[in-house]
Amino acid sequence: MTEPPHTPSDPRLRVLVAGGGIAALEATFALAALAGGRVFTRVLSPDDMFTDRPRTIGLPFNQSYPEHYPLAPLLARAGAELVNAEVVDVDPQRRVVTTAEEEEHPYDALILATGATLLPRFAHATTIDDARMDEVLHGLVIDIEQGYVRKLAVVVPAPLTWPLPAYEVALMASERAWDMQVEMDIVVLTPERTPLEMFGEAASEQVGRLLEERGIEVMTSAVAEVTTNRQVLAHPSGRVIDADRIVALPELRGPAIPGLPADGGGFVPIDGFGRVRGVERVWAAGDVTDFPIKQGGVAAGLADVIAEDVAVVAGAPFTVEPFAPALRAVLMTGGRPRYLYRDAPGAGGAGERSRFSETPLDGMEDKVVARFLTPHLHALRAAGAEVQR
Repeated sequence: MTEPPHTPSDPRLRVLVAGGGIAALEATFALAALAGGRVFTRVLSPDDMFTDRPRTIGLPFNQSYPEHYPLAPLLARAGAELVNAEVVDVDPQRRVVTTAEEEEHPYDALILATGATLLPRFAHATTIDDARMDEVLHGLVIDIEQGYVRKLAVVVPAPLTWPLPAYEVALMASERAWDMQVEMDIVVLTPERTPLEMFGEAASEQVGRLLEERGIEVMTSAVAEVTTNRQVLAHPSGRVIDADRIVALPELRGPAIPGLPADGGGFVPIDGFGRVRGVERVWAAGDVTDFPIKQGGVAAGLADVIAEDVAVVAGAPFTVEPFAPALRAVLMTGGRPRYLYRDAPGAGGAGERSRFSETPLDGMEDKVVARFLTPHLHALRAAGAEVQR
């Protein structure tokens, strides 16, 4: 492993990117495009593969297949070096990261994108986990096909982070039951006021109509308590839902990395530029942060702002604007996908623009669109490079 430069003959800014997911890769590719030869980027990741995890939701239903990319050659396209290591400590005063392998890595700028840990929110429910989706939901799909599930409850726990997968499971399950000519009732319990309300009024209304057409009941403003493996209690109404199977979104916990600030959930507090509050030369993006929406496209957008900010530190002539996320999503339904969009706050026009479409809008064919990373993934697919499914 070569040491990063930091000499008069090589004055490049030493950038460490911790993580191997969408936020980490987008930051790396954005830096390569925006900072050019001003930076030397090293990526610390315990994994040697990048997995397109948002696409795993359809795997148990044979609706989508995640792609896996060897991480080292992918990062090489951005001129970055991969070190297989996990960050366990940060010393902001010395500007040094320590890994689980007890190696120290100095930095001039650190971008933290290590993600969060998924934990079961309810002991008596099947927890959605995008790292092992087929393993978790395969049994449910088989039971639906064989007519063993007459009532399915899908729970979105509070606090809300990213509810889309719950609706996708409900819709794909309803489509599978229809295909198998099996009668099954589905209810979604969510703390939202309307289905997928974060996408704005127009999109939420259309999602509600789609769910109604499929015969899926949605209990909104509901805080669910899973009391047994066959029963859900909804607050504040007190309604009891009896179900053959209960599926729930996970609870997320931040890593609470020593040396960096963290809130009560272990998430790193950031400002509008992705800078970690109270710490110099450290930025964070993705699920590791206290930003309330945990989604790959949002993480990629924040990574772009961070890359601009780091590029400025390296001497690039940018004027960086605070992060204002636009929301994009592909809603898998078991049939044709639907495409949801909400403009960033203050994006122009009179108020928020909310859209729902049966055809892709603005390059939304992918589950997650990352400005700098996505074109490289498309190029690898087109070139027939080593991509595993």
